[in-house]
Amino acid sequence: MTLSPAHLLQLPADLDRQLLPHHVAVVMDGNGRWAQKRGLPRSLGHRQGVLALKELLRCCDDWGIPALTAYAFSTENWGRAHEEVDFLMTLFEQVLWQELEEMVQQGVRIQFAGQLSALPTSLQDTILHAVESTRQNQGICLTVALNYGGRQEILQACRSIATLVQQGLLHPDQIDEALFSQFLYTTGLSDPDLLIRTSGEMRISNFLLWQMAYTEQYFTPILWPDFDRAAFHEALLSYQSRQRRFGK
Repeated sequence: MTLSPAHLLQLPADLDRQLLPHHVAVVMDGNGRWAQKRGLPRSLGHRQGVLALKELLRCCDDWGIPALTAYAFSTENWGRAHEEVDFLMTLFEQVLWQELEEMVQQGVRIQFAGQLSALPTSLQDTILHAVESTRQNQGICLTVALNYGGRQEILQACRSIATLVQQGLLHPDQIDEALFSQFLYTTGLSDPDLLIRTSGEMRISNFLLWQMAYTEQYFTPILWPDFDRAAFHEALLSYQSRQRRFGK
């Protein structure tokens, strides 16, 4: 059944509120291809992708999903053309400033995952301001993975733990999954229940490698700028049709 946009403002009747994911992660793939198909510069695809993320955030909030994590820029993305990377850094900063007041009013708490120290100084300052401005908000938690790599995240956690062991502040026998998770960028956040990747690619691309041990994965050919509430509804229907046994 295809639902109209008006019917998608509230949780669709064919979704079970009790079985909704608590945490959704998205790989927002296909911005460039979306623009190229229309004869537009890639930059316009990225701008349209921002609108798609904003709408998904609203949808999660409307439907009662408390956490959304978006893969915005990977450690590998530095290999793209310099012009595109520079544009993306500027776009991230502009969007944060433009959307911050609304996020504060809507109760959104924003946080970031990744090696932020490698980002432009002005963007780092803007990120810090956005995080501090929304820290006390009690609504949906939006995590933006920026200059993020899953392997790098695990390595830095290992280094931090090894330092504590070397200093005599931690015994190796104390290291378990719960302790290890405290040294990840996502500490305090539950692992994703559902990963969505757009544009037809079927890989996780170094995203949340530790956290996605038992995450349900959903791949769609829809390009990210076209991923709307109807597409999210289909993803959730697929998610709710599965049995999550966690190896049991």
